[in-house]
Amino acid sequence: MATAQEQMAPAAAAPLARMGAVATASGERGRAWRRFKRYRPGLIGLAFIGLLVLVATLAPLVAPHSPTQAQSRLRGDAPSAEFLLGNDSIGRDVLSRLIFGTRIALLVGVGATAIAATIGVVIGATAGYFGGRVDAVLSRIVDALMAFPTLALLITLAAVLGPSLPTVVLVIGTTVWAAYARVVRADVLSLRQRDYVLAARAIGAGDGRIIARHVLPNVLGPIIVLASLAVGNIIILESALSFLGLGVQPPAPSWGGMLADGRAYIRNYPHMAIAPGVLISLTVLAFNLLGDGLRDALDPRQRE
Repeated sequence: MATAQEQMAPAAAAPLARMGAVATASGERGRAWRRFKRYRPGLIGLAFIGLLVLVATLAPLVAPHSPTQAQSRLRGDAPSAEFLLGNDSIGRDVLSRLIFGTRIALLVGVGATAIAATIGVVIGATAGYFGGRVDAVLSRIVDALMAFPTLALLITLAAVLGPSLPTVVLVIGTTVWAAYARVVRADVLSLRQRDYVLAARAIGAGDGRIIARHVLPNVLGPIIVLASLAVGNIIILESALSFLGLGVQPPAPSWGGMLADGRAYIRNYPHMAIAPGVLISLTVLAFNLLGDGLRDALDPRQRE
């Protein structure tokens, strides 16, 4: 018969194993953060994005004026002590509109990225794990989507569905997921033959559980990097739609809409177009720098 100590050994080992797993995960996060900190431009990008989030959250408190209040006597006024970035063609404060426009830019960027990543991960994981005809059909769908010019497809869908903020988020999110599907499919094709996947299948685990518990956690790194790089591109797409009048509609402040308003007055009132153009460029650059830093931090081949 087994002694009492032998019977208690498995029960005591389980908590220790869980503690070891937690310590390993914590240690890996710490190493990733140290690798990320070595890339100074990534830290600058993260700080700028954090500032944007803070400004968007506190927009009513930070904005010096109402973003929609028009003052005809101030139409096209240049920057001054009271209006730091000047006024637009109908007298609205450019700075206040930029601050409130940060909400729309981040909402569209993060919301559309979340939708695209979800669709792409599901389709890519399904195609890579099951292979065969499933992979062939889904891969052809991805190829067909990537064959269309993205902006032309967005313009068509936005024109059909009608311009609005929810439409912009939904249209962009359901249009740009193909890149996620390709990355996930390529990784899953190699992961499905790993020993731990074969062992899970041997003990009777279902396909859904294997994908969710054993496959997807190992492709999160590339997806996080791809998503961080994609947010900037989505902000550009939203600005392009708003510039063409198919995005967020006035009087809601949108960076692309502000560019469109300033286009007609670029010679007389250049500040109307310069301010949103510079902010769009800086925001896209910040997300790209963050993506580069995350790529280095999450690469297991990187050394301390």
